Amino acid sequence: MITASSTDPLLLRVARGEQAERTPVWLMRQAGRYMADFRKFSDTIPFRERSETASIAIELSLQPWNAFQPDGVIMFSDILTPLPALGIEFDVIKGKGPRIDAPIRDMDAVRRLNPMEDPALKLPFVGETLRTLRQEVDGQATLLGFIGTPWTLAAYTIEGKAERNCRATKTMMMKQPQILHALLGHLTHALADYVVYQIDSGAQVVQLFDSWAHHLSPDQFEEFSLPYAEKVMESVRARRPGVPLIFHANGGAGKHELLKLSTADVIGLDWECSMKNARAVIGSDRTLQGNVDPTVLFGDEKVITAAVEKCLKEAGPRRHILNVGHGVIEGTPEESVGIFCDLARKSASLFQTA
Repeated sequence: MITASSTDPLLLRVARGEQAERTPVWLMRQAGRYMADFRKFSDTIPFRERSETASIAIELSLQPWNAFQPDGVIMFSDILTPLPALGIEFDVIKGKGPRIDAPIRDMDAVRRLNPMEDPALKLPFVGETLRTLRQEVDGQATLLGFIGTPWTLAAYTIEGKAERNCRATKTMMMKQPQILHALLGHLTHALADYVVYQIDSGAQVVQLFDSWAHHLSPDQFEEFSLPYAEKVMESVRARRPGVPLIFHANGGAGKHELLKLSTADVIGLDWECSMKNARAVIGSDRTLQGNVDPTVLFGDEKVITAAVEKCLKEAGPRRHILNVGHGVIEGTPEESVGIFCDLARKSASLFQTA
């Protein structure tokens, strides 16, 4: 059991639901191509080499922390990273995104998948990255790990690529749901083991990214996504209690009543909803994360300040982690990210004058 301490970093305390001196901040995809230092690596080194070489992943993870001092440092990796350990190879094609040449399309393919046995042996770079980051940050920020949810990884492995209509996956959903459920079940067990490995390697908070939740109607989300994400969290809590888990569903704006049912310690919100309405539905007793539109960061300081202060006020002074509602976009001015983080550091004074 992990016990709370007032000396723990700010974001960790807020993720646990504790009262804190101000609103913490980090940004999804805060390590990315909007940073010139990041492009020195990404323009010359393929993605998997960057993410699977611990020394490079550590450098890329620390770049935004060194530049902007957010309250969270998230390891540079990808939601597809654990797939090769299961027997699913992938590549990331520059300008096109992930590609899986042998997508999962039938029950035999599901049965051939490997369990997540000994992730330290199969994915040693993840452990090395997290252990080193934890030492480098040294309690000054919270170290975040992450996974894709079972639904999102299932959709990627069935489609074999990013696909606008998720056609192959949803055809399977309609015609052969037993195959999809079998794949989701396998991924659920594997991802729970992967989260435990991340925690044992130093992650203090882990986010579950449901990047493809927007492909699902509320009914489909209730059957094919939420229960499997919940099973991951249930398994992790049974083995590593006390570690906060964030559930971020991209496309969750029409699913707040369902997200309210989640046992996640923190509910991540995309930018297609108002923080005010989300707070009203999900409740003042839940910790929310988000949800500034990332394109706001292309505005000037006045625009950024107005959007961030509105989000902060609607969320309230407690149980909120400031973030963008999706990842930082390529081309975002670096100084805008700095402004965003500075505004969170001033959040206590915002509420004092409100």
